[in-house]
Amino acid sequence: MNIAKFLTATALGSVFAVSPAYAQDVQEEETFDSNVIIVTATKREQTLQEIPVAVTVTGAEDIAKAQVRDLNDLQTLAPTLRVNQLQSSANTNFIIRGFGNGANNAGIEPSVGVFIDGVYRSRSAAQIGDLPNLERVEVLRGPQSTLFGKNASAGVISIVTQKPQFDFGGSAEISYGNYDAIIAKADITGPISDTIAFSLAGNINKRDGYASDLNLGTKVNERNRYGFRGQLLIEPSDDLTIRLIADYDNIDEDCCVAGNVVNGPTGAIVNALAGGIGLDAENPFSYNVYTNLPSENRIKNYGGSAQVDYDLGALSLTSITAYRGVDSYSNQDSDFTAADLLRKNSNDTDIRTFTQEFRVASDFDGPINFLLGGYYFNENIDIANDIEFGSDFRAYGDALIGAATGGALNFNTLEAAFGGSDFAAGLAASPAVYANQFFANGSGYDEVYTFKNEAFSFFGTVDFELTDGLVLTGGLNYTNDKKRFSGNLVATEAFSAIDFDAPQYAAFREQLLLGAGVDAGTAAFLAANPTITLPDGSSANPLAGLAALQFFPPFVNLPNAVEDGRTSDDKLTYTARLAYEIAPSLNVYASYATGFKASSINLSRDSRPFASDAAALGAAGLLQANQTFGSRFAAPENATVYEIGIKGQWDVAAFNLTFFTQSIKGFQSNVFNGTGFELANAGKQTTKGFEFDGNVEPIDGLKFNVAVVYLDPVYDSFVNSVYGDISGTTPNSIPALSTTLGVDYDIDLSDMLGLNLRADYHYESKVNLIDDNPSDPTSINFTREVNALNASATLTYDENMKFTIWGRNLTDAQYLTTVFPAVGQDGSYTGYPNQPRTYGVTARYTF
Repeated sequence: MNIAKFLTATALGSVFAVSPAYAQDVQEEETFDSNVIIVTATKREQTLQEIPVAVTVTGAEDIAKAQVRDLNDLQTLAPTLRVNQLQSSANTNFIIRGFGNGANNAGIEPSVGVFIDGVYRSRSAAQIGDLPNLERVEVLRGPQSTLFGKNASAGVISIVTQKPQFDFGGSAEISYGNYDAIIAKADITGPISDTIAFSLAGNINKRDGYASDLNLGTKVNERNRYGFRGQLLIEPSDDLTIRLIADYDNIDEDCCVAGNVVNGPTGAIVNALAGGIGLDAENPFSYNVYTNLPSENRIKNYGGSAQVDYDLGALSLTSITAYRGVDSYSNQDSDFTAADLLRKNSNDTDIRTFTQEFRVASDFDGPINFLLGGYYFNENIDIANDIEFGSDFRAYGDALIGAATGGALNFNTLEAAFGGSDFAAGLAASPAVYANQFFANGSGYDEVYTFKNEAFSFFGTVDFELTDGLVLTGGLNYTNDKKRFSGNLVATEAFSAIDFDAPQYAAFREQLLLGAGVDAGTAAFLAANPTITLPDGSSANPLAGLAALQFFPPFVNLPNAVEDGRTSDDKLTYTARLAYEIAPSLNVYASYATGFKASSINLSRDSRPFASDAAALGAAGLLQANQTFGSRFAAPENATVYEIGIKGQWDVAAFNLTFFTQSIKGFQSNVFNGTGFELANAGKQTTKGFEFDGNVEPIDGLKFNVAVVYLDPVYDSFVNSVYGDISGTTPNSIPALSTTLGVDYDIDLSDMLGLNLRADYHYESKVNLIDDNPSDPTSINFTREVNALNASATLTYDENMKFTIWGRNLTDAQYLTTVFPAVGQDGSYTGYPNQPRTYGVTARYTF
C-alpha cells in the first residue's frame, strides 16, 4: 500500500471516528510502594488496579531477584504464559491460556504478539535477545486486536525498557554460574544538554552446554550471545518528546538438545550403522546425545525506532516508526542419531520489517474520552532451505526394505527394475538411469521461498463515564492483510519420483506376486489392476509399502496457472467493556472482545496443493508423480473472549481475579508428523478457566505472592488433524492447573546493610504432550508434570552494591517440554528435556 495514501486515510479517519479514552503512552518507571504498579497495557498510563484488562506485570526488580535469564524463564513468574524452546535458537513459541503458535515456519505468524517499546517483533528469532535496562514485562491475556495492530488473537507480551534519564547514572553487573556461565551487563545514562539525554547498554551471555554429544565430543545447549542498545531522549519543549532507539543482538550457539524417548523398531538398524552408539536409547535426561554433525544457530537481530509524543493539552499525538532486520541461519542433524541419515538440514532466513503507528488520544474533563490510531506493516522474507541425505541412509533404507520383504528387495534390485527395459517408453534416456541414485549421499531438496506481507489497520476506543466510577468502553479495529508468496523447489532424490502403480512396471509387479505363490494368470490380472487386493487382505501391488520411504516427492512450484500464491483477509473486531469502581480499593469489570489473525503461509517442503485444486492442476498438466495434497496456507483465526474480573488493592494486600471463556475459530495448528509439518485449521478450540494472582505483606518487608491458573481446554471441532477427527478431545500440553507460590523478605541488618531472601515454587499439573489419537487407543502418549523451585539471597551494601547467590530449578526437576515422532524412524519418538539445575553468584553496582 502506498504510505502517502495510508497517512491520508489515517487523517481522514480521525475526522469521522468515535474512539476511546486513552492518554499518551507515557512509560514511567514502575513503582512498587504500596502495591502501586504503573502499566501501559491499554496504551495509556494506569495503575495495575485501575486497568480493566487481564494483565500480569513483572517488574525489573522481581526479574533481577529471580535471576530470570531470558523470556523462557519468565513463565515461572507468570503461570498463564508458557514458553517452548524448540529445535533451534530461532524457534521459541509463546502460549497464553493454551493458545499460541508461530515457530518452525517463518510463514506462520504468532498468535501471541510480542512488542518491545511499542514495536512489533514479528517472528520468534526477533524476540528472544537478552534485553538490558529492562523495566517491566506486561503479559496481556486474551485477544487484544482493538489496540494492537498485528496478530494479537491470543494475547500480547509487551516489554518496556528504561528510557534515558537527565540525571547521570548507570550500572554494571556480572554473574558466574555452573556450566561456566558468564553474564555481564552494563549501562550508562545522562544528559548531553538540557534537552537531550542518552543511554548506552551492552550485554554478553555465555555458557557451556549442559548436554554432551558423545559422538562429536562437543557440548550442546550452550549460550553465546551479546547485544548493544543505544537511546536518545530529546525534549525540546515541555510538549514534545522524541525517543530514538537502535539495537543489535548476535547469537551463535549449538542448540538444542533432543533425546530419544522411545526406541522403536528402527533403533537397532541405527545403532548398527553407527557402530553401536547411534543413540542413547530412551534416556533423554542423561543429557547425552549422539549426532554426526554439530548444530549451527547464527542470528543477527537489529533495528531502530523513533517515537514522537506531542502534547496539545486536551489531545496528545504519538507516532512510532520502526525498521527491523533478522538474518538467521541454522543447520542440524535432524534425525538426532550418530548414523549419517541426514547430512544437512539447513535454513537461511532473512526478514525485513517496516512498521508505522499513529495515535491521537484525548484528555477531556468531561465524561467522554477517546483514542484513535492507525497502523501500517510491511514485511519481506526470503528463505533458502537445503535438506540432504547422508552416507548411511541408503543402507538404512535397504535394511528397512529387506526386513519388510524377507530379503527379496533392496535398492540395487529396484534400481535395475525401474531403470531396465520396461523403462524405455521415453521416461529415461538410459536403462541405467537409476543406478546408485536411490537415496544417494547428498541428494534431497533444494528450496527457495519468498514472502511479502502488507497490512494496515485502524483502531480506536471510546470511554464514556456513565456515572461516577462507572465507565463503558467500546473499541473497534479494522484490519486488511495481504500476502504474496512463492515456492521454487528442486528434488534431487530419485526414489520419491517413482510411481509404483505405473503400467510400465506391470511385469516387475507380476514377478513379485509370482514369487509370493500367486499363479501366473492371477499375477497378470493383479498387475494390470493394481487396486485389487488378495484374498488374505494384502495389497495387490507388492510395491505399495515402499511409498513410506518416498519422503521428497516432486513439488508443484507456485505461483502457477492455478495457484496465484496470494491471500487477502480483512476483519472488523471489537471490544465492549463495563468497569465499576466499587470503592477506592476495589474495582470490577466485565468485557467481551474479539480478535483476528490473518492467514498463515506454509513456507516449507510440506506445502502441498489443496485437494480441491487437484482437477484444475491436472487439467493444466501440473500434477507430479506421487502427488500429495495438504495445505498451502491456513485460513485466518477469529477469537472471542468473555471475561469478568475483580481487582483489589490495600496497604497490606492486593489481588486480581479473572473468570473467562476464550475460543478461537480456525486455530492454526502446525504439527510434526515424523517427516514434516502439517498446517491445518482446527474448527474451534475453547478454553474456560480462571486466573488469580495476589500478594499479602503481613509485616514490613515480608511479602507472600500466589498465582493460580486453571484451564479447561477442548477441541470443539478439529476434523482434519494429523490423527483425523479429534473433536471433543483435550489439546495437548495445556496443564489444567498452574501455580506459582513466592515469598520475598527484606531484612535491615544495619544502616548500610540489607538482606533480601526470595523463593518461588512453580507447579504445572500432569498433561499429555501429544494430541489423542481416537483411531488408535493403544497409541503412545507422554506426560509432563512440573515442580520447580527457584531461590536467591541478595546482600545490599549502601544501596549501590548488591551481591546475590541464586539457583533455578533447585530440585533438579526433570520433564519433557515437547515430544514428537522421530525423523524417518517409524515407531520412535524424540523429546526436548528441560534445563537442569543452574546456580551462581551475581554482583551489581549502580551509580
